[in-house]
Amino acid sequence: MSKLDANNRWSGKMLLTEHQEQYDQRNDEKPNGRPSTEELEMIRDLVMFPQLITMVQKSIEDMGFAKITFKGVVNRFLEVIMFRISDDYYALKRELKKRNIKVSEEETNDGILYYRYFCRGYEEKFGIVRETLRTEMSMRLTKYTTDITQALKKPTGGNRDYET
Repeated sequence: MSKLDANNRWSGKMLLTEHQEQYDQRNDEKPNGRPSTEELEMIRDLVMFPQLITMVQKSIEDMGFAKITFKGVVNRFLEVIMFRISDDYYALKRELKKRNIKVSEEETNDGILYYRYFCRGYEEKFGIVRETLRTEMSMRLTKYTTDITQALKKPTGGNRDYET
Protein backbone atom coordinates (compact mmCIF):
# COMPACT_ATOMS: atom_id res chain seq x y z
CA MET A 1 0.00 0.00 0.00
CA SER A 2 1.43 3.34 -1.02
CA LYS A 3 0.95 6.78 0.44
CA LEU A 4 -1.24 7.73 -2.53
CA ASP A 5 -3.78 5.00 -1.81
CA ALA A 6 -4.36 6.24 1.68
CA ASN A 7 -5.34 9.82 0.84
CA ASN A 8 -8.18 8.93 -1.65
CA ARG A 9 -6.85 11.50 -4.08
CA TRP A 10 -6.61 8.92 -6.89
CA SER A 11 -9.88 7.10 -6.23
CA GLY A 12 -11.88 9.18 -8.78
CA LYS A 13 -10.41 9.19 -12.26
CA MET A 14 -11.15 11.82 -14.88
CA LEU A 15 -10.99 11.05 -18.57
CA LEU A 16 -11.02 13.59 -21.38
CA THR A 17 -13.74 13.14 -24.00
CA GLU A 18 -11.33 12.51 -26.89
CA HIS A 19 -9.60 9.83 -24.83
CA GLN A 20 -12.98 8.31 -24.02
CA GLU A 21 -13.82 8.21 -27.75
CA GLN A 22 -10.49 6.56 -28.52
CA TYR A 23 -11.08 4.04 -25.73
CA ASP A 24 -14.57 3.25 -27.06
CA GLN A 25 -13.30 2.88 -30.64
CA ARG A 26 -10.42 0.54 -29.82
CA ASN A 27 -12.44 -2.54 -30.79
CA ASP A 28 -14.10 -1.00 -33.85
CA GLU A 29 -12.91 -2.46 -37.10
CA LYS A 30 -10.78 -0.17 -39.21
CA PRO A 31 -12.22 0.62 -42.65
CA ASN A 32 -10.40 -1.12 -45.46
CA GLY A 33 -9.22 0.65 -48.60
CA ARG A 34 -12.43 0.29 -50.61
CA PRO A 35 -14.85 3.19 -50.11
CA SER A 36 -18.32 2.58 -48.77
CA THR A 37 -21.46 3.57 -50.67
CA GLU A 38 -21.70 6.73 -48.57
CA GLU A 39 -18.10 7.62 -49.41
CA LEU A 40 -18.73 7.06 -53.14
CA GLU A 41 -21.65 9.48 -52.92
CA MET A 42 -19.35 11.95 -51.18
CA ILE A 43 -16.85 11.60 -54.05
CA ARG A 44 -19.66 12.21 -56.55
CA ASP A 45 -20.70 15.32 -54.61
CA LEU A 46 -17.10 16.53 -54.59
CA VAL A 47 -17.17 16.36 -58.39
CA MET A 48 -20.58 18.05 -58.56
CA PHE A 49 -20.08 21.02 -56.22
CA PRO A 50 -17.52 22.99 -58.31
CA GLN A 51 -19.77 22.62 -61.36
CA LEU A 52 -22.75 23.79 -59.30
CA ILE A 53 -20.84 26.82 -57.99
CA THR A 54 -19.82 27.74 -61.55
CA MET A 55 -23.41 27.45 -62.75
CA VAL A 56 -24.79 29.68 -59.98
CA GLN A 57 -21.95 32.19 -60.47
CA LYS A 58 -22.78 32.39 -64.20
CA SER A 59 -26.44 32.96 -63.35
CA ILE A 60 -25.48 35.83 -61.03
CA GLU A 61 -23.37 37.39 -63.78
CA ASP A 62 -26.21 36.99 -66.29
CA MET A 63 -28.58 38.75 -63.88
CA GLY A 64 -26.37 41.83 -64.13
CA PHE A 65 -27.52 42.30 -67.73
CA ALA A 66 -31.17 41.38 -67.16
CA LYS A 67 -33.85 44.06 -67.08
CA ILE A 68 -36.30 42.71 -64.55
CA THR A 69 -38.04 44.43 -61.68
CA PHE A 70 -36.82 42.21 -58.83
CA LYS A 71 -33.23 41.81 -60.04
CA GLY A 72 -31.81 42.60 -56.58
CA VAL A 73 -34.00 40.03 -54.87
CA VAL A 74 -33.13 37.31 -57.37
CA ASN A 75 -29.42 38.20 -57.13
CA ARG A 76 -29.49 37.98 -53.34
CA PHE A 77 -31.32 34.65 -53.47
CA LEU A 78 -28.69 33.26 -55.86
CA GLU A 79 -25.92 34.52 -53.55
CA VAL A 80 -27.52 32.76 -50.57
CA ILE A 81 -27.68 29.54 -52.59
CA MET A 82 -24.04 29.93 -53.59
CA PHE A 83 -22.95 30.50 -49.98
CA ARG A 84 -24.78 27.34 -48.89
CA ILE A 85 -23.24 25.32 -51.72
CA SER A 86 -19.77 26.64 -50.80
CA ASP A 87 -20.28 25.77 -47.12
CA ASP A 88 -21.35 22.23 -48.02
CA TYR A 89 -18.44 21.89 -50.45
CA TYR A 90 -15.79 22.86 -47.92
CA ALA A 91 -17.38 20.70 -45.21
CA LEU A 92 -17.28 17.79 -47.67
CA LYS A 93 -13.63 18.43 -48.48
CA ARG A 94 -12.78 18.42 -44.76
CA GLU A 95 -14.68 15.16 -44.25
CA LEU A 96 -12.95 13.46 -47.18
CA LYS A 97 -9.56 14.61 -45.90
CA LYS A 98 -10.44 13.22 -42.48
CA ARG A 99 -11.30 9.87 -44.12
CA ASN A 100 -8.06 9.97 -46.15
CA ILE A 101 -9.76 10.12 -49.56
CA LYS A 102 -8.30 12.13 -52.45
CA VAL A 103 -9.90 12.77 -55.85
CA SER A 104 -8.22 13.99 -59.03
CA GLU A 105 -9.64 14.70 -62.47
CA GLU A 106 -8.46 12.44 -65.26
CA GLU A 107 -10.10 13.20 -68.62
CA THR A 108 -13.36 13.83 -70.43
CA ASN A 109 -14.43 11.47 -73.20
CA ASP A 110 -17.73 11.42 -75.13
CA GLY A 111 -19.71 13.19 -72.41
CA ILE A 112 -18.24 11.11 -69.58
CA LEU A 113 -16.11 12.75 -66.90
CA TYR A 114 -13.40 10.44 -65.55
CA TYR A 115 -11.85 10.84 -62.11
CA ARG A 116 -9.36 8.90 -60.06
CA TYR A 117 -9.76 8.51 -56.31
CA PHE A 118 -7.35 7.30 -53.67
CA CYS A 119 -9.04 5.85 -50.62
CA ARG A 120 -6.88 4.63 -47.73
CA GLY A 121 -4.33 3.03 -50.06
CA TYR A 122 -6.90 1.80 -52.58
CA GLU A 123 -6.85 3.45 -56.01
CA GLU A 124 -9.67 3.34 -58.54
CA LYS A 125 -10.92 5.21 -61.58
CA PHE A 126 -14.57 6.09 -62.06
CA GLY A 127 -16.63 7.94 -64.63
CA ILE A 128 -19.83 9.92 -64.42
CA VAL A 129 -22.05 10.72 -67.38
CA ARG A 130 -22.53 14.45 -67.89
CA GLU A 131 -26.34 14.07 -68.09
CA THR A 132 -26.41 12.18 -64.81
CA LEU A 133 -24.38 14.96 -63.23
CA ARG A 134 -26.79 17.58 -64.59
CA THR A 135 -29.75 15.69 -63.17
CA GLU A 136 -28.09 15.45 -59.77
CA MET A 137 -27.24 19.17 -59.91
CA SER A 138 -30.86 20.02 -60.70
CA MET A 139 -32.09 17.91 -57.78
CA ARG A 140 -29.54 19.52 -55.46
CA LEU A 141 -30.54 23.06 -56.54
CA THR A 142 -34.17 22.15 -55.90
CA LYS A 143 -33.22 21.00 -52.41
CA TYR A 144 -31.35 24.24 -51.69
CA THR A 145 -34.23 26.42 -52.88
CA THR A 146 -36.73 24.35 -50.89
CA ASP A 147 -34.59 24.64 -47.74
CA ILE A 148 -34.31 28.41 -48.13
CA THR A 149 -38.02 28.93 -48.76
CA GLN A 150 -38.87 26.71 -45.77
CA ALA A 151 -36.55 28.82 -43.61
CA LEU A 152 -38.31 31.97 -44.84
CA LYS A 153 -41.72 30.54 -43.96
CA LYS A 154 -40.82 30.06 -40.31
CA PRO A 155 -42.31 32.75 -38.09
CA THR A 156 -39.75 35.21 -36.77
CA GLY A 157 -41.92 36.70 -34.05
CA GLY A 158 -43.25 39.50 -36.23
CA ASN A 159 -46.90 40.17 -36.96
CA ARG A 160 -47.44 38.46 -40.29
CA ASP A 161 -50.94 37.53 -41.38
CA TYR A 162 -49.99 36.01 -44.73
CA GLU A 163 -48.74 32.64 -45.89
CA THR A 164 -46.94 31.75 -49.07
